Amino acid sequence: MMGPNAFLSEIGKPVMGLAPVAPSSSTPAYISMKGYNKCTVLILALNGTTVTGSAIAMKQATAVAGTGVKALAFSTARRNIDCAAADALADFTVSSNTFTMDATNSKQLMYEITIDESMLDLANSFDCIRADTGNVTNQTVSVMYYLWPAKYGKSTPPTAVVD
Repeated sequence: MMGPNAFLSEIGKPVMGLAPVAPSSSTPAYISMKGYNKCTVLILALNGTTVTGSAIAMKQATAVAGTGVKALAFSTARRNIDCAAADALADFTVSSNTFTMDATNSKQLMYEITIDESMLDLANSFDCIRADTGNVTNQTVSVMYYLWPAKYGKSTPPTAVVD
């Protein structure tokens, strides 16, 4: 167990999945979960006016190149659809493994999806994931992956962006 003065990056591994952008042909990066038990996906968004929210889904693959990609089932997530007013995340139910982000004008949004390695098709060598973002109008979206806990104790955690 790490001490209270540890950096977050010493406890897990943060990886940029998608820099802030209005998704149109943008695709977040795949990451490998080989060295980790879980991945928390944080999706941040800033709405302008006359917004079309991004549809969010999760994908799994056998390599970070997107080899053999298929849907990754998940049914719950957490969200805060007004980060300027509060900091609490509330659970919500996801239907058909996808949801659309809130489209209220001028709001700051945060979504959290946690993927456990047991959710992957490990029997068929699926160990890479990515968030899937749909096209938007007047919404800036970013994706951050946080891998935790590391399966193997190392002073420098293994990379998650190569196989």
